[in-house]
Amino acid sequence: MTTKPDEPQQPPRRRAPAGAAVLRQDVTEAIRAAVFEELAAVGYARMSIEGIARRAGVGKTAVYRRWRSKLHLVLDIVSALAVQGLPAPDTGSLEGDLRLLYEVTSRALRHPVASQVIPDLQAEAARNPDIAEAMQKALREGQDGVATGIVTAAERRGELREGIDHDLALDLISGPLYWRSVVIRSPKLPKGYLDALARATSEGLKAL
Repeated sequence: MTTKPDEPQQPPRRRAPAGAAVLRQDVTEAIRAAVFEELAAVGYARMSIEGIARRAGVGKTAVYRRWRSKLHLVLDIVSALAVQGLPAPDTGSLEGDLRLLYEVTSRALRHPVASQVIPDLQAEAARNPDIAEAMQKALREGQDGVATGIVTAAERRGELREGIDHDLALDLISGPLYWRSVVIRSPKLPKGYLDALARATSEGLKAL
């Protein structure tokens, strides 16, 4: 009696545990986009899970499967901003890196959604320590890595002295544009403003 060689065994398919929900990524992204739009339209206080679901074209259950409340939903999205960060400029000069950073940042801050969402969340942060912590993380860490990279590269090139105070440098780099775009909400930057700001910030950093 001849025997057949063993046939290769196929690995068993993994099956989701009974009752487990499979979360579709496209639905998750649609909900995240809807949150930004809803925040810009009605603000955090008036925002509701129902409104988010309606705007995303899904049922409320789809939202609650991912986040248990609107606070957790907003905290998750705001915290994700810190992870995304900004592209690191690499122009070969301190002033050039600052100019490119300001160009990218100013476009982001002038976006209609961002210009509505950020001030509203800042106001809410004054009343809610969880949102305050998430906002600080997103706004500071989002630029911290980029600004630190700009300063470190300038130190290597000899444009800045070694051992410069990086926290003070970050405040100097980020403060002016944020003040004009978010705090006083200037509708349009004057011609040549970003060039002048990059030049002035570069000279200020060299004086630290």
